[in-house]
Amino acid sequence: MSEVPFHYIDLRAFCYDTEGESRVEDALRHFLPEDVELERAESEGHLGDRIVVLSARVERADEMRHVLGQLRDGADIEQIRRELDQRVDDNCSLFVHLDKQEAYLGDAQLGDGISLRAKVEAYPAKKESAVENARDALS
Repeated sequence: MSEVPFHYIDLRAFCYDTEGESRVEDALRHFLPEDVELERAESEGHLGDRIVVLSARVERADEMRHVLGQLRDGADIEQIRRELDQRVDDNCSLFVHLDKQEAYLGDAQLGDGISLRAKVEAYPAKKESAVENARDALS
């Protein structure tokens, strides 16, 4: 895959009080190249519990290839490709949710805990074009 039909890819995970922040960071880093910086924001839950939001955005083609490679190596790409009509919204964004525990263990599986949002390049910026470009990128 020489061209990457994405403007950027965002990854985000929440770290709750009951979780080790370094473990959640390791899970998120499973998808990221080494030199990508993580952003950290603290928030508070409904009951006053601390929540740390870890996130990263990759915009360079090599970084996006790395993220997509990690996704392809573990997640059920065929399931994602079958569900692209539901996973791409009218703003040409692709959404995939990944299992945080599996990512910490070094695997990429569909599940909960890590959100991946990729802005798909599509000209004209229509959902149908974005779905086709995402399908090609995930081949």
